[in-house]
Amino acid sequence: MNIEQARFNMIEQQIRPWEVLDPRVLELLPQVPREDFVPPSQRKLAFADTEIPLGHGQVMMPPRLEARLLQVLDIQPSDTILEIGTGSGYLTALLARSGQHVYSVDIFAEFTASARQKLAAHGIGNVTLETGNAACGWNQHGTYDVIAVTGSLPLFADVFQQQLNVGGRLFMIVGQAPSMEALLITRVGSAEWTRESLFETCVPALINAPQPQTFVL
Repeated sequence: MNIEQARFNMIEQQIRPWEVLDPRVLELLPQVPREDFVPPSQRKLAFADTEIPLGHGQVMMPPRLEARLLQVLDIQPSDTILEIGTGSGYLTALLARSGQHVYSVDIFAEFTASARQKLAAHGIGNVTLETGNAACGWNQHGTYDVIAVTGSLPLFADVFQQQLNVGGRLFMIVGQAPSMEALLITRVGSAEWTRESLFETCVPALINAPQPQTFVL
């Protein structure tokens, strides 16, 4: 496989057509080698328009979804970022190259350990990796300028928007398969938020996320 040609095709044939035109995002993607973050057995799929299995029922998002997430969050160099769901560590790396510091949490210790090695190999040090259950928020470091929730939430939960600074942005995917909605939440005041519907998608649910009530007769 010609890796650089495959990377170019990923950007030009998948990401640009999905309305990702922010030059900061397009310039960042070639700087973080996606092929180094996928499981070795899946390396041939590193640039494919598909989810890549990571184990434990978790996946890497398709490249176009990762890029769109970065674009809508409009990350600034001074931003403090919270990522819920470290996974492969690839999105973590992109977030770290965009902002000041990333706090990334995953429920699986092996994901945390693997991401730590991969990020260190690429000289990315402005990340704090933690293992824990963050399905109901992660307030150990106060509030954040940006929050990216990488697993879907069956129910809208306001706990994450409460952890934003004023002016902060939150990306989350809400709903149940087969129809989920990607949202951008912006905190515009101490008790005021705006909500923008971005697109429909479908990704695995965040483990331990609150579930809709079921009624038993």
